[in-house]
Amino acid sequence: MNEMYLKFLSRSENEVFARNVVAAFALPLNPTIAELSDVKTAVSEAVTNCIVHGYRNTEGWIELACRTEGSCLHIEISDSGRGIADLEQALMPFYTTLPDEERSGMGFTIMQTFMTDFSVRSEAGRGTTVRMSKRFGARAADDAR
Repeated sequence: MNEMYLKFLSRSENEVFARNVVAAFALPLNPTIAELSDVKTAVSEAVTNCIVHGYRNTEGWIELACRTEGSCLHIEISDSGRGIADLEQALMPFYTTLPDEERSGMGFTIMQTFMTDFSVRSEAGRGTTVRMSKRFGARAADDAR
């Protein structure tokens, strides 16, 4: 088992930083290129949601925690921003609160699709936490034996 924690400002340039840090942290689990791409995309979506929706037009802290366990990578990304008033609606594909900014409304759907496990906790005015896990294939098969 290994763990890491990172706290950074909600600036767009930090999205690339966060996804690359998580990718580097996951390397000892021997992910395939496709699996690593899935993780990087999901992290990008989660961090972008914090920046665009959580701290809309303001700046705040984003917290990123990762833990490895066997062949699984666990990721938690949270903000202390606006929160989500209607989480059930926000989880619907194509739903966006910013249609004028050409947002697709697919961020949560992408995270759910690319990761093995996914959950969101949010409270209006207090922030949002996304938890995701990815079990890596080759190692996962070995661990199951």
